[in-house]
Amino acid sequence: MKAWQLTAQTGPAALQIAELPEPAPGPGQVLVRTRAVSLNYRDQMVADGRYGRVTLPLVPLSDGAGEIAAVGAGVTRWQTGDRVAGTFFQGWLTGPFRREYQGLALGGALPGMLAEYVILGEHGVVAVPAHLDFAQAATLPCAGLTAWHALVAVGNITAAETVLLLGTGGVSLFALQFAKMHGARVIIISSSEEKLARAKALGADGLINYRAMPDWEREVFRLTGKAGVAQVVEVGGSGTLAKSLRSLAPGGQVHLVGGVSGFTGEVPLLDIIGKMAVVRGIYVGSREMFEAMNRALVGHRTNPVVDRVFDFGDAPAAYQYQLSGSHFGKVVITV
Repeated sequence: MKAWQLTAQTGPAALQIAELPEPAPGPGQVLVRTRAVSLNYRDQMVADGRYGRVTLPLVPLSDGAGEIAAVGAGVTRWQTGDRVAGTFFQGWLTGPFRREYQGLALGGALPGMLAEYVILGEHGVVAVPAHLDFAQAATLPCAGLTAWHALVAVGNITAAETVLLLGTGGVSLFALQFAKMHGARVIIISSSEEKLARAKALGADGLINYRAMPDWEREVFRLTGKAGVAQVVEVGGSGTLAKSLRSLAPGGQVHLVGGVSGFTGEVPLLDIIGKMAVVRGIYVGSREMFEAMNRALVGHRTNPVVDRVFDFGDAPAAYQYQLSGSHFGKVVITV
């Protein structure tokens, strides 16, 4: 089989295609014929070494979907031909996050999905919604589930709330869709008027161009009648956290899901204390959350936003396209 491997942590240029033996599933395992994978910002961090050291060569990318090609001894949950997506954490089935799950993440601690065939645990895959194609299904395991975990599983979003979203990447657009699914109001910021217009077409209520309004937290207060927002899905990190906290209503929640602008910096403790804010880290989610999200996607016939699809042989170009920041939604590679 063909697989892409990261041979050094020096960026996408270190990706090389390799011929590897087709794996066979052992007891309790399934062989998945990969049909599509999607990129997350984490994958760029793994590639350039900002996510910590990994065992090289590494088959990268945590997110993928395909069909069961074979099952190992004792497998009862799946049969050949079932359409599935892998779970980001192969061992996190339900309940709270535990330290040992960190060593069970695809595309980092474990080999990832950018290969024609992959071996996953019987309990490390979920059925994908029937109305989604493989490219759409491949966007769910990390970006989709992160947004669901934040707003729904722990945020308990309601129709009475206003949510603030930063940018128009995969997590933010999934959060937009889930917020509107629950009847909430959404304010979204971007540096692109064209992307803001597309976000409005998806249901965004308030639009802020942060290049035109560098103090965008003031505009958030204006749009909320000085009340502030109930929840923020914070993907920016240290460069945006202070502004996100200033945008928050008393008792509101900030879900820290990424660090595009960095992971270190001053923490505005007065804003947290003064507003009695909840600041919570979100690290993808469990299989139980994934299955709940998929039921909601089916019930609402929701389609993930796929920006551009690359061929398997063009995987490095997909990385570079995501790095350019031109994408609106998810970048996908077909396998």
